[in-house]
Amino acid sequence: MSTADVVAFVIFAIIWLAYEPLLRVLARDNGMINTDMTVVRGAWMRTMAGRENKFMDGQLLGHTLNSASFFASSNLILIAGAAGVLFGGEGAFRSASSLMVLKTSSRLLFEAQIALMVLALARGLLDFIWAIRQMNYCLAVIGATPTTDDKDFQRQYGSLAAQVLNPALSSFNRGVRGYYFALAAAAWLFGPAAFLTATLAAVALLFSRQRHSPTARAIRELRGVLEKRGD
Repeated sequence: MSTADVVAFVIFAIIWLAYEPLLRVLARDNGMINTDMTVVRGAWMRTMAGRENKFMDGQLLGHTLNSASFFASSNLILIAGAAGVLFGGEGAFRSASSLMVLKTSSRLLFEAQIALMVLALARGLLDFIWAIRQMNYCLAVIGATPTTDDKDFQRQYGSLAAQVLNPALSSFNRGVRGYYFALAAAAWLFGPAAFLTATLAAVALLFSRQRHSPTARAIRELRGVLEKRGD
């Protein structure tokens, strides 16, 4: 493994592990989709608590639950495929080495490249699994919502329900984010320069979508509207 490979790997590891803590720090001052959506979902749960018919709320959460299940299944298939290559032995290495576009100088480097991709996907899979469990808890919370005209109780119950829902969706977001880093890890097969470029491009794209995308701006304005109304 060359010095360039080691440097690219270290930068990837730092960015991969530091991304979410850094995102939370930046969100304190600037606002990001993830933090703005916690306010929106809080308003949703408080509205849900005051709504007599909660069928729509269950349907909305059920749709997200289906999405998480789909991504988890896809992750599992990708992990199985990559693991098959990883444990394919000398034959898999020779097949990969015969491709001119791949930059893998040794079997050890090749296995490290595939293992990193599997690790990124596996972390995403665990996030999706945890998201699914939490969403099921939230469905139970919605189903248990009592019918009452007590506005204070509705706000309190809705706020507590949001504390169950928000971590579930945060786990889902982390799982989706895992695809970005898995793709960056896969770029290592094309050499350390491609690996480093893909890593920086992935994190730049993630930050850009969190802060500067049209969706981010719209959600930021929507959060302001909700906060002005006191929802």
